Amino acid sequence: MRLKDKTALVTGAASGFGKEIAERFAAEGARVAVVDLNGEGAKAVAGAIGEAAVAFTCDVADGAQVADTVNETIAAFDHLDIVVNNAGWSHKNQPLLDTDYDTFRKVFAINVDSIYHMTQAVVPHWRSLGSGVMINIGSTAGIRPRPGLTWYNASKGAVNLMTRSLAVDLAPDKIRVNALAPVMGATGLLGQFMGVPDTPENRAKFIATIPLGRMSTPKDIANATLFLASDEAEFLTGVVLEVDGGRTI
Repeated sequence: MRLKDKTALVTGAASGFGKEIAERFAAEGARVAVVDLNGEGAKAVAGAIGEAAVAFTCDVADGAQVADTVNETIAAFDHLDIVVNNAGWSHKNQPLLDTDYDTFRKVFAINVDSIYHMTQAVVPHWRSLGSGVMINIGSTAGIRPRPGLTWYNASKGAVNLMTRSLAVDLAPDKIRVNALAPVMGATGLLGQFMGVPDTPENRAKFIATIPLGRMSTPKDIANATLFLASDEAEFLTGVVLEVDGGRTI
């Protein structure tokens, strides 16, 4: 029960990493706002968790929607302790100049703008509480970039650096900001990351670049997120924790 009496908001929580994070937080005693653009999926996840969860439909690239979701979460839970910015998007792995501007903007709007919007929405509340925890889901792509994903790599590099800068700015307010840098997992974005069909042969080629010999799982990411959210990590801020099986070595 490492999050007993805590409240959390997790974006992109209808599936994949976010779903596992929301479920694990609830199992550890937290009340959780399950937030996703897929409102029906969010409701399904919250319903399976039970009374400890509520669901909200939100486009994290829209500042007004993010602010409304934060305010509704605070109204439901009385306060908000933890935010996990997990929602993300990628363009297809392809030649550099083949990614059009609209796709570029979508990647940055979901991966980067969303953190700006969330910071604007939640930091005043945290300052009033005298504490708060933000965890951003970055990527190994922001540390050791892969060819064909320049614009996605750049967005995750921004997430990693934004995390460290926010940590410095918000430390006087006792607000901790950390990030995870997962290696690729078997999520809905896998085919886009690889740029080739998701076949056992293509997976094997990718896995060969990971020293521990497998992709990340939602459980790996949820475990690491739980640690950073808990009081066990109370002296950690500005950390970009690589959950990558050795990929960035």
